[in-house]
Parts: sequence; structure tokens; C-alpha cells
Amino acid sequence: MTDGGPSPPTAPGLVVAASPALVDGGRGARFEVGGRPCFALRVAGRAVAWRNACPHTGGELDWNEGEFLDGDGRYVVCATHGALFEPSTGRCVAGPCKGAALEAVAVREDGGFVVAE
Repeated sequence: MTDGGPSPPTAPGLVVAASPALVDGGRGARFEVGGRPCFALRVAGRAVAWRNACPHTGGELDWNEGEFLDGDGRYVVCATHGALFEPSTGRCVAGPCKGAALEAVAVREDGGFVVAE
């Protein structure tokens, strides 16, 4: 008997967040894979994840813990120098690393959770 909460993931992986915790245009969930900082966001209803490192400086992107998006929720913003990244593709569209991209991290939704593979 369950309490009505999410079921455990059906396949191995690192649970990043409960699926409802990631909201379009909202806060991200920080996690680590292989000792490397990463983050997940929901974009157009889909969970996406990136390594939390600017391709220009290598510094972490969030300006407050879990705060990755600009005020409109349109772009991921580098806290160090303001580069803008498309959250769906990771591509830098403005700033010193224009044309570079964030490193993708594979995630899936499984049993009501976002899981890193």
C-alpha cells in the first residue's frame, strides 16, 4: 500500500528531484555526477540537465543556490559574467562564450522522479 506519493524509479540512477519540484521557468535542482556539479530544470514540460560550469570560466552558473534563470525564465545566466544560455539546448547566445554550449547530463522521468542516468 502506498501513501499516494511517487513510486520509486523503475531503473537505476541518481534521483535528482521529485518531478513536480521542477516547474517551467522555476528553480533548478542541484546535484553531482562523478563529483561534478550539475543542475536540472524543466523547460517546456521536459526535464533537462547540464553540468553546472560555464564554458568560458568553468565557474558555477547559479547566482543563488538553485537560481539559474533570468527574471523572465527565458535564459540560464552565468553569475560570473552574465552569459546567456538557451535552457533547452545549452547553447550560449550572448556573452564571451557565444557559440559554445553547456555540457548535457542525461536525465529521465521515472516513477514521479527526475533521475540522472
